[in-house]
Amino acid sequence: MSRSTWSPDRRVLTTGIVGLITAVAFEGMAVPTVLPATVDDLGGLALYGWAFSAFWLTNIVGITIAGADADRHGPLRAFAAGIVLFCVGLIGSATAAGMPMVIVGRAVQGLGAGAIGSVIYVVIARSYDQRAMPRMLALNSSAWVVPGLVGPALAAWVVHVLDWRWVFGGLVPVVLITGLAVGVPIARLGPAKAAGESRGGRRGLLAATLAIGSTMVLASLSAANVALAAVLLGAGGWLVVASLRVLLPSGTLRLRRGSPSVVAAIALVAFGFFGTEAFVPLAITSVRGSPLTVGGLALSAAAVTWTTGSWIQARLAPRGLRRELVSGGALLIATGIVLSALTLLPVLPVATAGVAWAVAGLGMGLAYSTLTLLVLETAEPGREGAASAGLQLAFTLGTAFGSGAGGALVALADGGALPLAGAIAVTDALMLAAMLGAAAITRRIPERGPGAHPGERRGVESSEPGSLHPEPPASPAGQLAGSFSEEGGPDGM
Repeated sequence: MSRSTWSPDRRVLTTGIVGLITAVAFEGMAVPTVLPATVDDLGGLALYGWAFSAFWLTNIVGITIAGADADRHGPLRAFAAGIVLFCVGLIGSATAAGMPMVIVGRAVQGLGAGAIGSVIYVVIARSYDQRAMPRMLALNSSAWVVPGLVGPALAAWVVHVLDWRWVFGGLVPVVLITGLAVGVPIARLGPAKAAGESRGGRRGLLAATLAIGSTMVLASLSAANVALAAVLLGAGGWLVVASLRVLLPSGTLRLRRGSPSVVAAIALVAFGFFGTEAFVPLAITSVRGSPLTVGGLALSAAAVTWTTGSWIQARLAPRGLRRELVSGGALLIATGIVLSALTLLPVLPVATAGVAWAVAGLGMGLAYSTLTLLVLETAEPGREGAASAGLQLAFTLGTAFGSGAGGALVALADGGALPLAGAIAVTDALMLAAMLGAAAITRRIPERGPGAHPGERRGVESSEPGSLHPEPPASPAGQLAGSFSEEGGPDGM
């Protein structure tokens, strides 16, 4: 196994992975930017939040099935399916005649993106040794810099010159080309030697059950009939809890110390950050009346500072500052949310939104990257697919519920029950509470890296202080990893 990300035997793979992540990053930065224009064209403000939630809920299914399949059959099959699904979803959204079809396209994109992300982490874990792996993850983080800087502005320009549909459709050839570049070296990787007995089918069914239950819970938030809302909330909540008892580490909902609290913190951080970010462009364009470009600049600021926070974390985490990095990052996100809410006031310049989300992005780089590290280094050899699937679950679910809860509040504004500015302000207050909760539970996460705990592994000593050993920076595309229980006990939550 090569020790360098750019050695001759890894050069094509590294280039392809970074290129593919860059292409997906453009999509991730562009969709929130252009969605206000999509709603202006097609209508359906009440469905605004579903354009995000649909993507993330099907993402859960994609990452779970693909991770297990990569362990059993090698990563190529799941990766190819992910590329095809992602492109089909892009085409579906680009040709949509109404918001429901945009949402269907986003759901198919999410299924494909989940498979791609899960397989990429499997490939990194199996193709790079422990000295090269953190640097590869850092490259993944850096792949978001250019899309973060120019992606939103480019998307706004495309809308102005052509149409919002080109933002979706124009990415299809790029994804196909970069996917082919990655697929060639991936084809050389076979099944995991230590995959052992597979429960991929059961976990895939549970992931689908979780997605269905989550959809029911989110639908209950905007149901017009109280009785229907109660049925959806009760039945959906039962499906969600029953699935999470198996898919998440035992004790997560009880905030048990160690890995369960790390996973809970990840869900809260994703809930608060993305539940706010989804509506930043809407607030800037529809409440403050500024152009799409201004909303895109706020997202660009966050993408750049997220990467900055990731690299800062990589330098500080080896000193054992895990709790401080997470709590400090959560409080920075909370500060960004408060500043973002204040942007709704006409007395403040709209540029405040850019400053606000830059602060939040820095906090996300610190907190999320550190939480990612705490579970990534404990993945078992031969179980990288299961770990990769599990490592993304809390992040994905938190993101889906954050954007879904905010979408339900925006739907109230569409129905006239609240002004749009009021709905976004209430959303911000809810997300602020989540971030304060994440900061509060940091005392229950591990204080130091695996070298200080006998039961943990994958610590790599560095010969240079502050070098990038085992602390990998995570990007907005990065997902958390960890060793997750294949079987949940009766008291799993």
